[in-house]
Amino acid sequence: MRPFVLYSDAEGQVFEDKSLYAIGRSGYYSTEVAPQDWIPLPDGGNLYTLTHRRAVGVDVLTGEMRMCTKGWAVAAFVPPAHTGLYLAAWVNQPDAPTLPLFCYTAAGWYEGEFYVTAVRVEDDIRQERAGFDNEMVENGIRHRTDAFPLNRIVKHLAENCASRYECPAARNYFMGRWECPVPTSPACNSNCIGCISFQPDDETIISSHDRLDFKPTAGEIVEYTVPHLESAPYPIVSFGQGCEGEPLLMWETIQEAILQIRKFTSRGSININTNASKPDAVRHLCQAGLNSIRASMNSVQKKLYEAYYLPNNYQFEDVVESLRIVNSFGGWTSINYFVFPGMTDSEEEFQALRKLIRETGLNMIQWRNFNIDPDWYLERLQVDDTPPSMGIGMMMHRLREEFPDLKYGYYNPPIERIKGNYSMDFAHEQHAQ
Repeated sequence: MRPFVLYSDAEGQVFEDKSLYAIGRSGYYSTEVAPQDWIPLPDGGNLYTLTHRRAVGVDVLTGEMRMCTKGWAVAAFVPPAHTGLYLAAWVNQPDAPTLPLFCYTAAGWYEGEFYVTAVRVEDDIRQERAGFDNEMVENGIRHRTDAFPLNRIVKHLAENCASRYECPAARNYFMGRWECPVPTSPACNSNCIGCISFQPDDETIISSHDRLDFKPTAGEIVEYTVPHLESAPYPIVSFGQGCEGEPLLMWETIQEAILQIRKFTSRGSININTNASKPDAVRHLCQAGLNSIRASMNSVQKKLYEAYYLPNNYQFEDVVESLRIVNSFGGWTSINYFVFPGMTDSEEEFQALRKLIRETGLNMIQWRNFNIDPDWYLERLQVDDTPPSMGIGMMMHRLREEFPDLKYGYYNPPIERIKGNYSMDFAHEQHAQ
């Protein structure tokens, strides 16, 4: 199977160029893609026009790589639960603008369908487009804002997250199911280059979300999370969302909230999505009853991690120590791993990841698509060249062979999965709720 290159016209219509086979990009370099690495574009995926960028492919007749001279290049957004294996291949034209904070997966056209270079890494269906009911979401918003009229977090989740940004986590909360988002912090101790909730005024890109602008109280957190834990199927309470800063800066409030939550209910799991920058705070939260942690990382190499996160008053070693601490309490440890083909799958990164897994007892890798302009990212990290890499799929395979108990996924698991229920029936059980 060899899909054809896609290109877009000025109106955003997408066409195939049958003189070129579609290829992918790894790091700085274009590369051919194995047939098994192409899958039909999953439901919920989208195509982007890449203005002032020309697609690159393999000439059907000569077998040589060349640029498509028709229209602009096209890339794909692959939906949650899927991980892109290759970036789209293109050549920047003069005045090409910096791309917005989305992922840019290779795409092509084959026998009447759009194809992408991706793999499904998660059976959980919690963010699949077909599973959302707008009427149920709207009814849930009305019901919960009426039930908690003075709760600023519920108001924020309703007006901004669920309604304005259509955040899947917030929409699931208002449908009364699964993972409940708990934004808590308006500030951050990282200066991530690709931050989705804050960008400096002089930056060439803009944040895709507005950041939380208040500090919730423990009472506000407890008021709406306890009912969720007591009534939702497979319930999770998750501190740390894309619409906020770093939740560990509010650890005292979170600690108090966890202690109060557990006075009312022992049901469900309590998770934190974090940069894991404050090991002492993590220890206090584990003592209070934290069940799991997801540490976000663009790389497990100190030099690349700190070049992207630009940390204030912490370092890469603190992140590693936080994972160790959660593991020592018997908690679930995940990394929110930003996948960048050609960087993530380098031999150096692979060896560093093996070391991290061994040293921390890591339970899970959430293989997340990196939402960033690839060229901008490499330039900002001052990466001048990317050596040949093994491929994301091969990296996953090699890790699985060495660490058979390591879980792959895209979401934070509920307590039922943490305790070992990783059966294929899990998605169907959720769908039936």
